[in-house]
Amino acid sequence: MELSILNLLAVLAVAWVAGNVVSRLGYPAVLGEIGAGILLGPPLLGLLQAGAPLLVIAELGILLMMVYIGMEIDLRDLGRASTGGLLAAIGGFVVPFALGYVATMAFVGDVWAALFIGMAVGVTSLATKSRILVELGILDTRVAHVMMAGALISDTMALIVFAGILSVVTVGALSIAGLGVVVLQIAGFFVACWLLGVHVVPRLFSWLTARGFGGRTFYLTLALLVALTFSELAELAGLHGILGAFLAGLFLREGIRVKRLSHDITGVVKDVSLGFLAPVFFVTAGFEVSFGVFREDLFFLVTIIVLATVGKVLGTALFYLPSGFGWREGLTVGAGMNGRGAVEIIIAGIGLQAGIIDQSVFSILVFMAIFTTATV
Repeated sequence: MELSILNLLAVLAVAWVAGNVVSRLGYPAVLGEIGAGILLGPPLLGLLQAGAPLLVIAELGILLMMVYIGMEIDLRDLGRASTGGLLAAIGGFVVPFALGYVATMAFVGDVWAALFIGMAVGVTSLATKSRILVELGILDTRVAHVMMAGALISDTMALIVFAGILSVVTVGALSIAGLGVVVLQIAGFFVACWLLGVHVVPRLFSWLTARGFGGRTFYLTLALLVALTFSELAELAGLHGILGAFLAGLFLREGIRVKRLSHDITGVVKDVSLGFLAPVFFVTAGFEVSFGVFREDLFFLVTIIVLATVGKVLGTALFYLPSGFGWREGLTVGAGMNGRGAVEIIIAGIGLQAGIIDQSVFSILVFMAIFTTATV
């Protein structure tokens, strides 16, 4: 299993160029990276290919990216959002989830694919929201807090639903005993992560810091070991490592009490994941896209895009009404939460690898993510 340095160089180069060009146009770099994979990969020109070593790098990239996303989330921000805002966040997930499920059952007729697509259309891109709110200078407003809370809740809900689907599919049968095993595995995983994240990780970092161990490099390595441990716990529980990596990021943010050190480690993880490893994943994700959906499943594609958009905007606005801020603000929040992004693409890619969805459904989810993200 030899890694072609030339192939890696080519993938990184096109990801870097395409990502920066798209960023200059005001869109998330991930759209350029996926587009480069579609244009230069097997779907069109066939100049780039994905070998097994490249896929290993891509896998590591999404793990580190989920760690970074977790480390960027301050759970205390949820307290700044009103009860109505939190309900809006839930509505922004539940309504598109239901619409996506019903539509997929009508077109495909497969329960697991329907659950998977419903989950994918319910996602909101946390990273995309953060960038837009910062650029507009409204990050510290009520509407911004509602959007950030919505992105956090929808991504977390999607990961939990995803974990359940993946576990049941792995078991292979939905018997009472099998379902019980799945529930126990998931519960055991969350309990183990909570115990480690709340009681072990903070004490470990504090103990080492008090005794003058190492510098930034030392603690960065330790943080990566913690992240990989959480990811392995997820795998042992029959889940995917991204859920463990995400939780590790959340706990690391709170567990590293020296804020300058926490900021430095977050910055390094961001640079390595977003600048080097994750772009490999998004380019290779573009390799799996099939343009056959425009010929064979065009109506299904358009239906999913429309329902994803309408469900997200109206679902958010409807659930936001009890907050007392009216339809106009509710629709504004819903429109701002409509963009999908990295998490949705990651989940879709794992679903394709696990055999839960086929290449056609994967392509539909990718094009849906591109469209909704580009129109935010």
